[in-house]
Amino acid sequence: MSVPKYKIPEMIDLPDRQWPSKSITKSPIWCSVDMRDGNQALPDPMDPDQKLEYFKMLCDVGFKHIEIGFPSASQDEFDFFRRLIENDLIPDDVFIMGLTQSRPHLIERTMEAFRGCTRGIVHAYIAPSDLHMKQVFGMEREQLVATAVAATRQIRELADQMPESDIRYEFSPEEYTDTDPDFSLELCEAVFEAWGKGTPEKPVIMNLPATVERRPPNHYADMIEYFCRNFSQRDSILVSLHSHNDQGMAVAATELSLMAGADRVEGTLFGHGERTGNVDLVTCINNLYSRGIDTGIDFSDLAGVAETVERLTGMPIYYRQPYAGEYAFTAFSGSHQDAINKGMHKLGEAPERFGMGWKVPYLHVDPSDLGRRFERLIRINSQSGKGGIAWVLEQDYGIEIPKAMQPELGRYVQVYSESVGREIGSNEVHTVFQNEFVAPKGPYELVRYWPRPDENDPTFIHGEVKVMVNGEDKTVSADGNGPISAFVNAIKQVAEVDFKVHDYHEQSIGDGADAQAMAYVPLEVPGQGVFFGVGADSNIDQAAVRAIVAGLNRIAKK
Repeated sequence: MSVPKYKIPEMIDLPDRQWPSKSITKSPIWCSVDMRDGNQALPDPMDPDQKLEYFKMLCDVGFKHIEIGFPSASQDEFDFFRRLIENDLIPDDVFIMGLTQSRPHLIERTMEAFRGCTRGIVHAYIAPSDLHMKQVFGMEREQLVATAVAATRQIRELADQMPESDIRYEFSPEEYTDTDPDFSLELCEAVFEAWGKGTPEKPVIMNLPATVERRPPNHYADMIEYFCRNFSQRDSILVSLHSHNDQGMAVAATELSLMAGADRVEGTLFGHGERTGNVDLVTCINNLYSRGIDTGIDFSDLAGVAETVERLTGMPIYYRQPYAGEYAFTAFSGSHQDAINKGMHKLGEAPERFGMGWKVPYLHVDPSDLGRRFERLIRINSQSGKGGIAWVLEQDYGIEIPKAMQPELGRYVQVYSESVGREIGSNEVHTVFQNEFVAPKGPYELVRYWPRPDENDPTFIHGEVKVMVNGEDKTVSADGNGPISAFVNAIKQVAEVDFKVHDYHEQSIGDGADAQAMAYVPLEVPGQGVFFGVGADSNIDQAAVRAIVAGLNRIAKK
């Protein structure tokens, strides 16, 4: 008998599904499973001190449900539970959670670990899929239901012996997405009844895991909606999601399933976990934040969170990881750089035009909300455009390149980047700018310029210029109706080319005594075009004449 190795998953029978027309308008409860599901999959699991630092970080950013381990798995796991409880290290509003298999001796050990806690969630699981029952457990459905019910009753009895603690119950039908939906319902109904104390005020958590991602995200959403519709005591349970990323769609599966009615999301920071990992909570949470939803989680120092996770887990964060990766807010493409530059300069118009405070091309969220810096938005290589190059100089050096000058500067930077064959830093862009426009090599070197107002008409200037031309001292004088006019009339006496000065751009960099004037002066040479020169000086007139000399050197070089 020949059968295919793989087959298309059967659709869920839900012809009147409602979730596609829903929107996520409020935040779910977030549950971190970093310290259990994430930690167990690390090549070198965290030691107790590392786990304590990780736990404190999770509390600091705002997680209220934290699965801290599998207390029956080892003495270290058990001892970590006891350390948190006995040393009063758990914030009053945080529920610690511990996982257990549905086996009597493991449950007993687990409940012993919880003794004395203020708030706890006991998380029991069993896999009701045909795959597990037939090929792992060797059970029939009735046996599996009986096992889960017995485990739940045992947990309930032991929890009742701790009246000082608020012990909640979470049950996971593992491999939910590979299980008959009606059997999952039957199993969860039986577990809910066995617990016997689920109320709207203290709901039972029904965690419905996509333990292995075998279906597309819309199937998971269908199964969640089906469960939410058909569970008899819906107001007395929290429907929780637990997506893995085997097919790379865990975030999508989670968001669609929230649309389908789920109340809670389990996952890990940056998606650590078995195989390809759990759903990435950083992405899920910031996705909702970027849509204006209060998530209850503070990622304003996401770089610090990322550094802590990398250091404690030894697992690097991918440089294009959403929100936290080194390149998450970086544009290499020239058109992207130019659009970002223009959008940032028009950000003040966003509220009126778009009804929201942040609307920038290619940036769906303000990087500064996550502790990122704008000067790292744009990176320069041979593909970069004039707008991005201008943006880098403005952000890092305060230099405002005139629009008309940007294409030429862009060409010089591109040539340099191609010559070195790599991305270049803003310091290298600045060096190209200096070498090509501020201090280009050439035959002219300004030694000194004295502009003196006329005794009878202070608007009429007598200018004296001392300049080196091809290494030879020259002193020339001329008059004009301003300092720049007088300088131009004088320097033309020794210049080897005729030119005309167009209207030019000035700016001030810095404040007070340390302020520098910058002048960007275009020189037009008949038949050859316009050449920009740039000058800097504490005096704006001196900056302008230095720019003219730089422009003459560029003309000579051409």
